[in-house]
Amino acid sequence: MTTTSRRARTGTGDGRDPSRDGWRNRVEAHVLTHYEPLWRAVQGNRWLYRTTNAALTDLAILKAPPRPNPLSTLAPYTSWASLTDRSYVGRHLPPDTAPHPGRPAPTRAAELFRRDGEGATCARSTALLPAFAQWFTDGFLRGHGRGGDPRRTDSPHTIDLVQLYGANAEATACLRELEGGRLKSRTVGGGEFPPLLCDQGRIKAEFEALKPVRWEDVPEQLRDTVFAAGGDRAHAHLGPMLVNVLFLREHNRIAGLLTRAHPAWDDERVFQTTRNILVVMTIRLVLEEYINHLTPFHFRFRLDPRRTVRSSWYRENWSTIEFSLVYRWHSLIPSTYRIGGRDVPLLHTLANGRLIEERGMGPLFDDLSRQPAGRMSLFNTDPLLLPIEERSVEVSRALEVAPYNDYREHFGFPRATDLRQVTGDPAVLEALHDLYGGVDELDLYVGIFAEDARHGSLFGNLLGRIIGIDSFSEALTNPLLSPRLFTAATFSPEGIDILRRTRTLSDVVHRNLPEDDGRYLVSLGVKRTR
Repeated sequence: MTTTSRRARTGTGDGRDPSRDGWRNRVEAHVLTHYEPLWRAVQGNRWLYRTTNAALTDLAILKAPPRPNPLSTLAPYTSWASLTDRSYVGRHLPPDTAPHPGRPAPTRAAELFRRDGEGATCARSTALLPAFAQWFTDGFLRGHGRGGDPRRTDSPHTIDLVQLYGANAEATACLRELEGGRLKSRTVGGGEFPPLLCDQGRIKAEFEALKPVRWEDVPEQLRDTVFAAGGDRAHAHLGPMLVNVLFLREHNRIAGLLTRAHPAWDDERVFQTTRNILVVMTIRLVLEEYINHLTPFHFRFRLDPRRTVRSSWYRENWSTIEFSLVYRWHSLIPSTYRIGGRDVPLLHTLANGRLIEERGMGPLFDDLSRQPAGRMSLFNTDPLLLPIEERSVEVSRALEVAPYNDYREHFGFPRATDLRQVTGDPAVLEALHDLYGGVDELDLYVGIFAEDARHGSLFGNLLGRIIGIDSFSEALTNPLLSPRLFTAATFSPEGIDILRRTRTLSDVVHRNLPEDDGRYLVSLGVKRTR
């Protein structure tokens, strides 16, 4: 079989058999994606809105048993170390030790992802979605780089913006100006940008605490364009680089505001208070713009810290191997970007800070917001990214991640008995039959991307459910949202006002364009013209 000749689906598979979706799941999905006037009425009443918001958040998260999970990648049994040593990755299900002789080699499984040409595009999402998603998740879905132990992680297991501030005190210190709570920056064409990491291809001595991953893969001629940033993958691609520059600008803007409002505060207090504000601002954007875009529901979720602490799932977060796998959305990344009216191949957007400086922040956000993302599916990953797909399959097998069907059962779906209950796409069905034979052998990593998208959604059933469970519980268990901390004493009165007024990424962009007074489209979703 030659999978490279197949094309990504151009629409959802109308022939998928939904008989194993589960009647309760089907009823819930129907109610949440229909009856728009009813949902508008619910959101029009403050008490009803808050009550429904809490109830639907609980409903989403409690589709799986709440934390703590009994296992991590430390051992196949529960021990005190497995419950406390957070340098190991968490896991939802025990390791699967059964032999799977019928599975394809990782290299062949990776071919199921190969894009032919430009690939299929997404009708709902723009190219800004994978940019923001990668920036957001790079802060807490972390491993130890190429060749590292896949069981281990240096993740903080919570949203703390290490991609901006660095993963340890040494990295943070080298990024700070140590005056006025600011991060180091430089001015180019009237706009603020991070300092450059290198001089003549070598990492500067002042930034020796920064350890960018896969640095050996960055071409010599591009190293002097790479920005100094806290995240070890912040240089990897145009999208995360762009968002990181935006949040550096927002940090320094807020630090200046706090310095003027509180002249008695020292550099340390201004810096730490500004970081607190940006962490919660990010959580608000994740919940109220990002997650609301991902879900196909008429109900719009809101950040309401006073309600979440009462829930049974409110436990300290611990990132899992499953969450790491389901967040590898390489099919969303276009093969060609349309930047300033010209086509830029994906390869030329990697480790290239010059693109951002030359195009400008506002215009580049606009470019990404006008270009559709790729469709989330098999046969739709650019060949440049196939080694990452292969590595993902290798890691899932090295960690003995259970098959796709086991996760269906764990997350509240009946086990599939036929591949037609996963997808109705003829090309995908043929390829899965050829490589796996049947549904019980299906790798989780392949199965979640083989699923047909739900009504109005980017994702299939299982992928959407795992994203919902872990995204909500990841964001809402942040300590800064606890009642004793979610106060003006933590954020300052000015910070509380900033958080209250920030609802969208567009809000952040348009208050950080000193070089440009234009208005730009900044949107995760495709704007439809009537």
